[in-house]
Amino acid sequence: MTDLPDLPLAAFDFDLPPDRIAREPARPRDSARLLRVTPGAPPSETTVRALPSLLRAGDLLIVNDTAVIPAQLAAQRGEAAIGVTLDRLLPDGDWHALARNARKLHKGDTLRFGDDPVTAIVTENEGDGAIRLRFSAEGAAFDAFLQRAAALALPPYIERPDGPTEQDAEDYRTIFSRHRGAVAAPTAGLHFTPDLLAALDSAGIARRTLTLHVGAGTFLPVRDSIATHRMHAEWGRIDAETADTINATRARGGRVVAVGTTSLRLLESAADERGVIRPWQGETSIFIRPGYQFRAVDLLMTNFHLPKSTLFMLVSAFSGVETMRAAYAHAVAAGFRFYSYGDACLLERAP
Repeated sequence: MTDLPDLPLAAFDFDLPPDRIAREPARPRDSARLLRVTPGAPPSETTVRALPSLLRAGDLLIVNDTAVIPAQLAAQRGEAAIGVTLDRLLPDGDWHALARNARKLHKGDTLRFGDDPVTAIVTENEGDGAIRLRFSAEGAAFDAFLQRAAALALPPYIERPDGPTEQDAEDYRTIFSRHRGAVAAPTAGLHFTPDLLAALDSAGIARRTLTLHVGAGTFLPVRDSIATHRMHAEWGRIDAETADTINATRARGGRVVAVGTTSLRLLESAADERGVIRPWQGETSIFIRPGYQFRAVDLLMTNFHLPKSTLFMLVSAFSGVETMRAAYAHAVAAGFRFYSYGDACLLERAP
């Protein structure tokens, strides 16, 4: 990556009326609105259902098959209440987590979760609300514990005063969900239905999966400056079949279409300088912002993101800062629905 321009955080701010934030998804999912964004041209409006007509035979969709786990836990250390949001499972078996009242925690402290027999030991307090935990259960027993004791960690902008509902458990899961481990859903994938997948197949548009377990850090804002912001790591995997299909698609002139910023971030993490993808597994903390030179992705389907967020910086890097500011202004004025349960846009990469 070349040196990136030092843009101010204000360049990625915009006004969003509260009533533009979606509290429920479109039903059916593929009836959501879609804003097509091409650098140098005005944005155009359609629906997600029209996606097959916007792509070409020979294009390749890359989707994230991660599955969301219930990750929000109410813990106690003695008399102190500690809110815990699981972030990711670490190679040594510890869990990285974000905690409210983390300043009260010290290495060796025991956390309890109501009357549940499962407990956790604090193995490290990293500061800034980040901790490491070792639970007394693993594998299937740990999964059962989460089902008993944890709640879905919905984004803070989806208001649920009484907590996530049973409907949220269904709505916040993509049709591609397979490998458990994400704290947040890869929300561009929420728009797909069996009918839409069948239409894409009929149009000659191929599809492959990768896995990126979206972490709790995806909700964290950029607080001070872009230059000093540190991304939280997330675990991902691209298998040999997906890597080979991507490379073959590009070799014959097809386009790689990332469904979601999570898919794009993992593809760009795995691409070499020539854009070749090889099987890949590990943690990525790639921070994509204007000035980044894309190597692996030609189009991006994604939802509408928060002001001053790293994801709005990513889409601004992909299609251009002014293009995206104009597209978001159009979306706000036209009543598009924002964030996880909201509408989507299909972005072409800037030259």
